[in-house]
Amino acid sequence: MHPLAARSAPTQTAPATARSVAIDLIGAVLRRKRPLDDAIEANPQMSGLPARDRAFARLLVATVLRRLGQVDALIAHCLNTPLPSRAAMVHDMLRLGIAQLLFLRTPPHAAVATTVDLADLRGFLSHKGLVNAVLRRLSQEGPGLVTQQDAARLNTPAWLWRAWCEAYGEEVTRGIALAHLKEAPLDITVRADVEKWRSALDAILLPTGTLRRPGGGAIMSLPGYNEGAWWVQDAAAAMPATLFGAIAGQRVIDLCAAPGGKTAQLAAMGAQVTAVDRSPRRLERLNTNLARLGLPVESLVADAAAWRPSEPARYVLLDAPCTATGAIRRHPDVPHLKTAEDVTRLAAVQERLVAAAIEMLAPGGLLVYCTCSLEPEEGVQQVQRLLSRGAPVRRKPIDPAEIGGLAQCITPDGDLRTLPNHLAELDGIDGFYAARLLRSD
Repeated sequence: MHPLAARSAPTQTAPATARSVAIDLIGAVLRRKRPLDDAIEANPQMSGLPARDRAFARLLVATVLRRLGQVDALIAHCLNTPLPSRAAMVHDMLRLGIAQLLFLRTPPHAAVATTVDLADLRGFLSHKGLVNAVLRRLSQEGPGLVTQQDAARLNTPAWLWRAWCEAYGEEVTRGIALAHLKEAPLDITVRADVEKWRSALDAILLPTGTLRRPGGGAIMSLPGYNEGAWWVQDAAAAMPATLFGAIAGQRVIDLCAAPGGKTAQLAAMGAQVTAVDRSPRRLERLNTNLARLGLPVESLVADAAAWRPSEPARYVLLDAPCTATGAIRRHPDVPHLKTAEDVTRLAAVQERLVAAAIEMLAPGGLLVYCTCSLEPEEGVQQVQRLLSRGAPVRRKPIDPAEIGGLAQCITPDGDLRTLPNHLAELDGIDGFYAARLLRSD
């Protein structure tokens, strides 16, 4: 390829499109390290797009993030030298074009033409030829090159691959990585009358009681949304709150509660819930969600590590902040935002929160500790350290019958450990860890 000239000034302003918004979102995640959901919320043009285009913009970005290793390997295959930093947006445009060409089955003429147009509209006039040449070449060679790629390995950051191989072995790690390449289905927790809403939503019923339907589409237009009959919640995320058993009329403290899926479950089960979260913005979202559902809860802004209830509680749920590596199917930005250092940092936070949660328990009380992480440091190792220090708790093992008979999701110690490649025949599940601990004094 010829040497690259400096960027030319933009010559025109055009209405926002799904692809132009996607370019900005890709840059926000990969270079400015913003979570995708936050970047979407902050992008002023995203909200102005029609609903269908908003969904398409997110699909474009999610596909680039899921397939980034493969896409960047294809770009490197076509370039003699890497693009300079001043052309970072051109790199993103190539990523966007390749994702459409090879992974979204966009017709080649459309993928190439719209990407070249983006280079023009963003002022990269001298790069239009390069964009055109790379994409046209890959429209011919790309499908064959993709079949030769190790998709699981290329799309998984090296630190995660090493960590998962150590924890689960390479075969399971490969299954996890391949599960992350698929768009997650839409999982729904209903307040009551599961069969009625299974039919109304044209969903299937998972063994755990969660309803599942294909992803995509406008959630708010689905039957039952406006009535507050259900909420969106991955099947794995819906398991921990059920581990208390019958709790109607009982007080339950829900720590780090926002955005409120588990809070809603507890309230729908008849519990008197106190929801605690340190973020006013996130707690406001929880309150909005619970108001739509018509479920009354007490909520308060507080740091769960320092806050204490007025009297000990019989039930405490701690869904601790974590790296969220178990939720990559739904949040494909996670591998590009988190590092091994984040695992260490958040494990220290979790250790403080677990200690605080135990202090809140009355004798004989139950703590359910959970994280949506695949990292042992944020799951089983927390419990192992807790017990080795002589904390006044012991495991109350989980029986497979409590989670729909999914014995493969129960560890030898009786903890919950779901992996993204579990339930593969039903389109997978998020990675979650949960331990049930009984206070002994």
